[in-house]
Amino acid sequence: MTARCVMVLGTTSGAGKSWLTTALCRWYADQGLKVAPFKAQNMSNNARVVTGGEIGSAQYFQALAARAVPDVRMNPVLLKPERDTASQLVLMGQVDTALSRLPWRERSAHVWPFVADALAALRAENDVVVIEGAGSPAEINLQSSDIVNMKVARHGDARCLLVTDIDRGGAFAHLYGTWALLPEADRALLRGFVLNKFRGDASLLAPGPEMLREMTGVPTVATVPMFWRHGLPEEDGVFDDRPAGAAGTVRRTIAVVAYPRISNLDEYQALKNIEGVRLVWARTPAELHAADWIVLPGSKHTSGDLAWMRSQGLDAAVTTHAARGRPVLGICGGLQMLGEALVDAHGIDGNGPGLGLLPLVTAFSPEKTVRHTRASFGTVRGSWSALSGVALSGYEIHQGQTAPRPDLAAPHAVLPAGLGWQNAHGNVLGVYLHGMFEDPAVLHALFGAGAPTLDSVFDGLAAMADRCFDPHVLDGLID
Repeated sequence: MTARCVMVLGTTSGAGKSWLTTALCRWYADQGLKVAPFKAQNMSNNARVVTGGEIGSAQYFQALAARAVPDVRMNPVLLKPERDTASQLVLMGQVDTALSRLPWRERSAHVWPFVADALAALRAENDVVVIEGAGSPAEINLQSSDIVNMKVARHGDARCLLVTDIDRGGAFAHLYGTWALLPEADRALLRGFVLNKFRGDASLLAPGPEMLREMTGVPTVATVPMFWRHGLPEEDGVFDDRPAGAAGTVRRTIAVVAYPRISNLDEYQALKNIEGVRLVWARTPAELHAADWIVLPGSKHTSGDLAWMRSQGLDAAVTTHAARGRPVLGICGGLQMLGEALVDAHGIDGNGPGLGLLPLVTAFSPEKTVRHTRASFGTVRGSWSALSGVALSGYEIHQGQTAPRPDLAAPHAVLPAGLGWQNAHGNVLGVYLHGMFEDPAVLHALFGAGAPTLDSVFDGLAAMADRCFDPHVLDGLID
């Protein structure tokens, strides 16, 4: 079996590559085909645990949409930014410290054999591989070291779609400019343009698509309307800071602190889908003032993000919120911040004082914990008492171990094996498990109702693709 490759490229980051790739994974799977997603290299701090290690969340969800088991081969290279000038490189699911230290362009030659082998293995096992590009294929400063866009397209003889965000303006220029900057051999792989996030009367687009085809020879094969509430987490860590939830129906406002190195922000998508919940990404104390709950999410650089919180005055806003008896939740890096101190003897993350809301100390070590975990809450007090006895599934990705401070009264353990604690008052809760808000039992306990299932989200995306593309276009890509 040698799969046909269909590739989704974009004129920019955030153009819509990830959601369209996800939609096509489900659409082709609905045709009775065996489908796998693939992205050679992803840069994101949104990651999921799979057999063999971790991959980008976008490829994890794409695998589920394809009705496939998520696999490290679907995202052989994952870059996790730690600072503006440095990132951790995860190769075939595992951190590669040596490659992480190499200059950007020097990495390509080392990782390309893994990329090529992973794609070949997936093609040998499937009917269709739906490939997602990264950024833009027309980054001419990076073409010599490109291992994620046109080099992959050529290697897999992929039929390519180029998607652009028309809501930003300049869509026809983006499409034409991208086409014009590609080498002629790569232009031949483009089978269609896709206009994404269109508002209004599609007839107003004429004669743009026809003129574009005359200039490039590439047809516009779909115009996708704007739809905010598709239910899929934002693509590849693209940050969407629009508040979710209509103001007139809000019963609870949840503020997630959006520090610079926020990680796993995709796990909060379920909160956006719950009626009566307003989700706010907070960067200022004022945005925390009206919150019912404050959530400190995961972080790829806990000490750095904690220092940023202090520089913005957010630390005082969080501790004041907690002092008033109002709920605070820390997840993974957020749990570490809630403690008394961060101790780093190995140069992993950094030393520093915590927020002091839980009597805990976190020690960073070279070993990274990456695993699926299933656990049950014990007795949970106060604001979070609805979680008592709830069994949940989640995942751990952290480079640090947390324990009670020995010279202070131990906090109340709410999960086994050092996975969660709360303060004596019961309003401050810290857990290591990501994925809480994706667990139906947790959602039911906290909100009384579940969010739409992932399967229903994937079906909705496939239905949107079915409406926006003529069927012969999608069928033609795999003929």
